[in-house]
Amino acid sequence: MKHLAILAGRHVALGQLVRARLAAALAGRVALSLHCAVDALEAADSAALRALDVAILPTGPAPGEPAADCLVVLDQEALPGATGRARVVEWSLLAAAFGQPAASPEDGLARLAAADGNLGPRIAVLLGLLDMPAGPPAAEFHASIRVHDLARSVRFYAWLLDTWPREWTHRYATFVRPDLALTFVLLVADGRELHHDTLYHVGIGVADQAAVVDAYHRAVAFGARIGKPPRTTWRGTPLHELWLEDPDGTLIEIYARLTPDELASMPPDQEPTFLVPGTAG
Repeated sequence: MKHLAILAGRHVALGQLVRARLAAALAGRVALSLHCAVDALEAADSAALRALDVAILPTGPAPGEPAADCLVVLDQEALPGATGRARVVEWSLLAAAFGQPAASPEDGLARLAAADGNLGPRIAVLLGLLDMPAGPPAAEFHASIRVHDLARSVRFYAWLLDTWPREWTHRYATFVRPDLALTFVLLVADGRELHHDTLYHVGIGVADQAAVVDAYHRAVAFGARIGKPPRTTWRGTPLHELWLEDPDGTLIEIYARLTPDELASMPPDQEPTFLVPGTAG
């Protein structure tokens, strides 16, 4: 990314604040520009920005500045109809308190300080995305959760997803919505304590065995935590699979279904077959 543009529209003071905080966080990694509908600042907002140690800089692109790769939108009215290849970052909720001019310097400081307090986490997410490498090409997404009463939960999710499960046993039920590229699995709890945020795992399906191995190398380069290295598992539903863990330890399965020829090579003992040399230990 070479250029990030802040589309502040009517919210000039907020735009100045966002640019100052982004400039400090980015430390010159990308060019920054601020675009406002007007250049003038209300006196109360000028005083508030000075109190927050924000330098008031000119708005608009610098001569010769490249087209924006990313648009941070503080005012939806400032978003052009066509954005080209630029990524759009929707931050207009920050402007909720800026519909009217500040009534006083104290009022201006209070609302800018409130916005400032919410900027840090937003900027932290943006910084993590700026240099993100390409992930594995996914063809479908699935999630599995544990439930206490399989029958009651099947009825609820059948209603919610507006479809019967494709298959079920005494231990699980699998819902498939091709129009959503979604596979959703309910699993019996097996006596485990369940919480409102309990999630067994999420998964993405990829094209083939090579794609699973490729995902492993991408994950290692990215610094993801490897739960189980790439392997072919034969028991249950045979799959080529890789297990990762997200920052909170939630399990992520990256998998591909076996071709008929691959199924025919199932070993007699059905023990997993590791797909990357040196990862079986």
